[in-house]
Amino acid sequence: MLINENIDFEDSKSVRVIGEDGQQLGVMEFSKALDRAYDAGYDLVLIAASAEPPVCRIMDYGKYRFERNKKEKEQRKKQQVVDIKEIQLSCRIDTNDFNTKVNRARGFLERGDKVKVVVRFKGRQMSHQQIGQELLEKFRDACQDISAVDKAPILEGRLLSMFLAPQKQATK
Repeated sequence: MLINENIDFEDSKSVRVIGEDGQQLGVMEFSKALDRAYDAGYDLVLIAASAEPPVCRIMDYGKYRFERNKKEKEQRKKQQVVDIKEIQLSCRIDTNDFNTKVNRARGFLERGDKVKVVVRFKGRQMSHQQIGQELLEKFRDACQDISAVDKAPILEGRLLSMFLAPQKQATK
């Protein structure tokens, strides 16, 4: 934002001025508007340069900048970063290993992270892709109460992958 003398208008250029209390002060020459801002102990800030005539506001620019930075920090704090955690399975996984992987994925989902479930095919297992599909369906059903399918199972090379996203907790 341009303020005070950094606004490059000729002295005869007229601007629309808004006061420090938000009230319209009307159209006046740039030099008079600048003098009025200095007399009040504030800065003249260019708000809309493309308007005709350009709009300037009399305000405490330092305070404005401080408040804006404070709001940005608060917004960054409120943002929730979602990580994508990966769980790898094989076609020949045993029941207890499968349950361990499900429990691990449930922990990730409860924390609010997305989970990518991958079935890796080795060697001749590529000819039995339906086993991987059934395994992902079983995994989805095991996490069904706390998750929703974000991306359906898709085959990428030798990997069959599916994304699970945590369900929104409406009643907390």
